[in-house]
Amino acid sequence: MSKITTVLLCLQPLLSASLFRQLTIISEALLMMQGRVTMSGISRWTRRGGSYRTIQRFFLSKLNWETLHWTLIKPRLTASSGVILIAGDATTVTKSGQQTFGPGRFFSSIYARAVPGIAFQTLSLIDVNQRRSWPVLLEQIAPKPPALKKKPVKQKSPAGQPPQRGRGRPKGSKNKNQRNVKLNDEMTRVKAMLRRLLTLLGDTLEPVYFVYDGAFGNNAAVQMTRSVGLHLISRLRNNSALHFEWEGVYAGRGCRPK
Repeated sequence: MSKITTVLLCLQPLLSASLFRQLTIISEALLMMQGRVTMSGISRWTRRGGSYRTIQRFFLSKLNWETLHWTLIKPRLTASSGVILIAGDATTVTKSGQQTFGPGRFFSSIYARAVPGIAFQTLSLIDVNQRRSWPVLLEQIAPKPPALKKKPVKQKSPAGQPPQRGRGRPKGSKNKNQRNVKLNDEMTRVKAMLRRLLTLLGDTLEPVYFVYDGAFGNNAAVQMTRSVGLHLISRLRNNSALHFEWEGVYAGRGCRPK
């Protein structure tokens, strides 16, 4: 465990003496223990000085985990490391209990359904050459409040049916700016986290691409990513309307083919 202590020495200026000692003891226990990770489980695997009350006090302490993570990662990632990507994803941990903060029902890809638990949004730095991922930001996702059930209102059928809309574009309609999009809760959360991450990186790294799963394979996610100065790598939906660019010769009449 001397290697763990050596790695964590760079965090010593950022923590008090007691917090640094507690972090070292807990880190050793997490690497040795088996089974589900709980406070009582960590206390059973720690050496002297890692009682259950000590574990509780440590997790009740307010720590700037973003700065701690970046301080650990920074010596291993430099501008000469090659291609560095920012990747994001949401993960669900099955959890139930009265003392757990933010429990709800979230979709889990492992179970292929919504399960009771807690969910987290994560942003990581990926070193393409070394094929390693370095988690930096982690934020818990609050569950959606239950929807209120409204009583159905009986509506009287109109005497006459409304006229059907004709073919083509309605008269007087205007083009919409595809860059003015409305972001959902997930995109808003990821956008704020990306700005915090880029501020944290500063001039040390200048990533260009942001990687996310198929949930961001739409125009709104592209505009969100471009607004923070990044390019999006994602997967389009299977019903996306894709067309090859027309490369023919314009006939001289009518609209130019796209």
